[in-house]
Amino acid sequence: MNASATRAGFVAVVGAPNAGKSTLVNALVGAKVSIVSPKVQTTRMRVVGIAMTDLADGARAQVVLVDTPGIFRVARRRLERAMVAAAWQGAEDADAVALVVDAERGIGEETRAIVEKLGQSRSRRYLVLNKIDLVPREKLLALAAELNTRLPFERTFMVSALKKDGIADVLAALAEGLPAGPFLYPEDQAADLPLRLLAAEVTREQVFLQLHQELPYEAAVETEKWEERADSSVRIDQTIHVQRDGQRAIVLGKGGARIKQIGARARQELAEMLGRPVHLFLHVKVSARWAEDPAHYRAIGLDYET
Repeated sequence: MNASATRAGFVAVVGAPNAGKSTLVNALVGAKVSIVSPKVQTTRMRVVGIAMTDLADGARAQVVLVDTPGIFRVARRRLERAMVAAAWQGAEDADAVALVVDAERGIGEETRAIVEKLGQSRSRRYLVLNKIDLVPREKLLALAAELNTRLPFERTFMVSALKKDGIADVLAALAEGLPAGPFLYPEDQAADLPLRLLAAEVTREQVFLQLHQELPYEAAVETEKWEERADSSVRIDQTIHVQRDGQRAIVLGKGGARIKQIGARARQELAEMLGRPVHLFLHVKVSARWAEDPAHYRAIGLDYET
């Protein structure tokens, strides 16, 4: 396809923790590229999802979505500071920025701080009010008006990312605003994330989904071994890092029941994503200071020195 008939560029998806950024990115891509859980600050690295769409003028566009970590106003710990820095770096590097706001929660301190800082950005700005199925229309209109008064946005969208309502309009608008040029990734590629990291994220999501009330979000998963087998299956060995012995007992569960359930669900999802059999082996390790390990930060693309 001629480059003049194509558009491509980066769109950073930013917002307060738990606004629904990862759910929105997955809906726009049409495939799971970023993990989702009820726990805030689930996304730690900048995950790149790739959405393809046709434009009204016959051109084709590639929208490269950068799902950034949730931006919280006061980042006290090193990991939080690194996540916030990664989020803002993603916004600064992008052709456009989509601010996702939880419509039910409204404008909190974090969203106000993000809006204020976005005022310094020269990128195109879009506002996406999410979870609209939970909010009366009058409140939505008032929320949109207030946010646009604080900072004018090029377009405002009202969506339910979970139900995929309004998603097509968002994708079309983002695509129209991108510069003309060749695609940045192959058309059939949905994400730019190494398989080892993707596999670790899938398991980490299951840890959070099954243990979000008992386990702090500091838990980490590392893919230690990836072995391609002759029968086209893959063996994946992973370590779940926790910070205390009590947390290790929670992840293991009585008689190892919980770790087996986490492994079974993660293995099933990985097999579906990879399109082949997966043999997944999980180990739980107490790593009291993993959150201070520079190697862990490098592995997930964060700056330890932030």
